[in-house]
Amino acid sequence: MKPEPKKILIITYYWPPAGGPGVQRWLKFVKYLPDFGIQPIVYIPENPTYPIVDENLVKEVSDKAIILKQKIFEPYQLASFLSKNKTKKISSGIIPNQKKQSFLDKTFLWIRGNLFIPDARVFWVKPSVAYLEKYIVENDIDTIVTSGPPHSLHLIGLELKQKLDLKWFADFRDPWTTIGYHKSLRLSSFAAKKHKALEHQVLNTADTIIVTSKTTKTEFQAITNKPIAIITNGYDTEEVGKQTLDSKFSLAHIGSFLSERNPLILWESLVELLHEIPDFKSHLEIKLIGAVSQEVLETITQFGLNSYLNNLGYVSHSEAIAHQKKSQVLLLIEIDSEDTKSIIPGKLFEYMVSNRPIIAIGPNGSDFAEIITETNTGVFFDYSEKMKLKSVILDFYNQFLEGKLQANGVGLQRYSRKNLTKALVELLNKS
Repeated sequence: MKPEPKKILIITYYWPPAGGPGVQRWLKFVKYLPDFGIQPIVYIPENPTYPIVDENLVKEVSDKAIILKQKIFEPYQLASFLSKNKTKKISSGIIPNQKKQSFLDKTFLWIRGNLFIPDARVFWVKPSVAYLEKYIVENDIDTIVTSGPPHSLHLIGLELKQKLDLKWFADFRDPWTTIGYHKSLRLSSFAAKKHKALEHQVLNTADTIIVTSKTTKTEFQAITNKPIAIITNGYDTEEVGKQTLDSKFSLAHIGSFLSERNPLILWESLVELLHEIPDFKSHLEIKLIGAVSQEVLETITQFGLNSYLNNLGYVSHSEAIAHQKKSQVLLLIEIDSEDTKSIIPGKLFEYMVSNRPIIAIGPNGSDFAEIITETNTGVFFDYSEKMKLKSVILDFYNQFLEGKLQANGVGLQRYSRKNLTKALVELLNKS
């Protein structure tokens, strides 16, 4: 007789029809877990407030997954009556530049940072624990996974671990108190200490911590002695056909373009090339796909680049994959800060298998720089390397004119979602 599959309860906030990068990690793990003899049981909110919605992702949910839903009280739903646009942006991490914040911006940020700790989903903790405690006992579940952010979900794991005999894996898609926007939340000293205390408690109570980068692992090792495993994000086999390359020399940024990611060295390089290379202006296209901050758009205007801008806004995940495959060059931009060295954007892995070269800009020592270099999928620049950046753009442009521009990635298979799920299963079974 075939053995019963091992049951794993996965507690996550982002789930289809949520769009954006937060949903992809566990959507794909759940897709492949049954292939390795694991029955995924996914617990999600019944009435969430998602800043981005992508109905197409609903079709990707595994029919072998058991989905549990419970209602959640969302303060963002109330806040949206005051300003739907501001609420949507803040909930998705797009925070206005500090100098340009209105009184309403500052008020929203203060409330978000000081009244809802660790985040606005904290009201889901108590009812979830009550519901899941009973479900876990009745269904003989011995392993749970919590995925954050939102880090409130780790508090659900914390309480369940304290009440029941089970293994708890705390999965951090992003850091907690060192994530870029944390400093923008106008935290009181009390709130900052509370965040730190909760982070310490979670990291020292979970049986195993899962992170997506080496830097986050090092950071957490200073807080806990618990085992910490690195399982990066990855790419999946997407059902997007072969694409005809853009006729323009298109530089495409796909995903949220935050105020603090505004890459002046890129805009400066493009302006200089427009003046120096006669035909460059007839070929250049700047493609922005996803939510873009007003500050970035204003800067593009100030540099006189508006006539080259194609701002497409948010598109479905499948459309984003198509743009990745047909754009000439893909842009990956991270905030120039010590706090962002650990961030490895999920889209990096989809970029890597698009066969298009990547121009990546971030702080010196970024974890994703190592991945780009070892896979030969693009070139990384820190914010001091404008001349090097300009030279590479010109080199890519000349290859584009010759019809020879492409990437030649190596060793990409280790980042496939199925192989990453295999690593996850080995971790779940070993611990």
